[in-house]
Amino acid sequence: MSLSAFSDYLSLEKNYSKHTVLAYQRDLEMFQEFLNETYDSESLDKVNYPEIRQWIVELVNSGVSNRTINRKISSLNSYYKFLQKVGDLESNPLKRHKALKVGKKVQLPFSEQELKQVLETAIEINDFESARDQLIIELFYATGIRRIELVNLKLSDIDFSNNQIKVLGKRNKERYIPLIETLTGTINSYLNFRNELPIINDKEFLLLTKKGLKIYEMLVYRIINKYFSKASSKAKCSPHVLRHSFATHLLNEGADLNAVKELLGHTSLAATQVYTHNSIAELKKVYAKSHPRNRR
Repeated sequence: MSLSAFSDYLSLEKNYSKHTVLAYQRDLEMFQEFLNETYDSESLDKVNYPEIRQWIVELVNSGVSNRTINRKISSLNSYYKFLQKVGDLESNPLKRHKALKVGKKVQLPFSEQELKQVLETAIEINDFESARDQLIIELFYATGIRRIELVNLKLSDIDFSNNQIKVLGKRNKERYIPLIETLTGTINSYLNFRNELPIINDKEFLLLTKKGLKIYEMLVYRIINKYFSKASSKAKCSPHVLRHSFATHLLNEGADLNAVKELLGHTSLAATQVYTHNSIAELKKVYAKSHPRNRR
C-alpha cells in the first residue's frame, strides 16, 4: 500500500489540513529512512515492534523529546490502523505500545503586580470596546472561567440580586461563581456602553463585538495578548494563563483546594492540583519566614 493512498485517506476522509498531512508524511518517511539504513530497505508494511522500538531508542539517543517521539509514533500507528482498515495488514505492530512519559509543563501565572498594572493603568475606558476589554480581563481573573465559557455567557446568567453568575461548563455542567463588588461595577459600566450600540444581533449574549455580534474565541485571545504582552515578559499571554493566575493567587492566600476546584469547574481534584506548584513555592517562603526554629 503506497503512502499516497494513506495521504489521500487523511485528506479526503479524515479532512485533515494540508499541513497535518505533510507532518504525517514526514514522520513515515523518516521511519522508512531508518529502515533503509538499519535493515536494508525493509518495507514499512512488514515491520514488527522490535524494529519500531529500535527507532525509538535511536530518536531518544539523538536528543529528540519524548513529546515529539510520541507524535511520530502516533503517525505510524495511524498508518497501521489504515492498513488494517483496508485489509492490507492483519495485526498492528503498535497494538501493545505505551507512549513515552511526558513531563507536564509548569505554566507560570501572571504576578499580582502584572495584573494590577493591566487592570489599573493599561485600559482607559472611554468607549464600548475599552469597557468590554476591561470586563473580559476582570471576568477571567475574578472568576477563573474558561475562554469558551466566557464567550457563551448570556445576560440572563448574571444574577445581580445574589451577586453571582451561572457558568455552563464542560459536559453542560452548570456552576455558580460569586461576583465580587469591583466586577459588578465593571459589568454595569460595560452594559451602559453596550446599550448604546446602534445594532445588536446577538442580544442574549453578554459579550459582543462592536458590530453587535457574539464575541468569538480568537478575539478574546487577541485582547488578552494585547494588554498582557505589554505588562509581562512571559512568552505566552493567554486567557488560560489568567485562569491559572486566578487559581494560583487564591491558593497563595490560603483558599481551600476543594473550593478552588468547584470554582474552576474541575471534576477531579487532580486537575486542580496542577495549580498548587506555585502555591507550594509561596508556602515555603512563609514557612521559612515564620517557623520559630528558623527565626534564630
